Amino acid sequence: METQEKNTKRKVKNNDTVKVHYTGKLTNGQIFDSSVDKQPLEFQLGQGMIIPGFEQGLIDMAEKEKKTVTIPEAEAYGEVRKELFQEVPKSDLPSEIDPQVGMGLMAKNPDGTERQLRVAEVRSESIVIDANHPLAGQDLVFDLELVEIK
Repeated sequence: METQEKNTKRKVKNNDTVKVHYTGKLTNGQIFDSSVDKQPLEFQLGQGMIIPGFEQGLIDMAEKEKKTVTIPEAEAYGEVRKELFQEVPKSDLPSEIDPQVGMGLMAKNPDGTERQLRVAEVRSESIVIDANHPLAGQDLVFDLELVEIK
């Protein structure tokens, strides 16, 4: 009877709304994000709100189940795209900014939304900005714990 009960436990499928705890790491073990000690992440699968490999890792999980998934860059934030690097004259920056490599900047898009940028290089008269996601080009490892299927 108990075995039968386990086999009929509901499992995650596409379009389900789930609550999940996660810890995201780089392949070298460095943690870049975690929901542990916070509220679990709640979202509906199949809406494109979460990277594809994360969603795929949840498919067929049952409530309270834990697992670790490795997500290749193609199913995470993609490869680093060279066309997302751009040279900007220092004169275009606000005067109070002293650009340093790795510094995050915000830019307003024509539609009013904001875009995160990172300073990739500082030259004498200009800087090179990188509009790639900070995790682009990386394989990611997620420890997942399915809290609830709604």
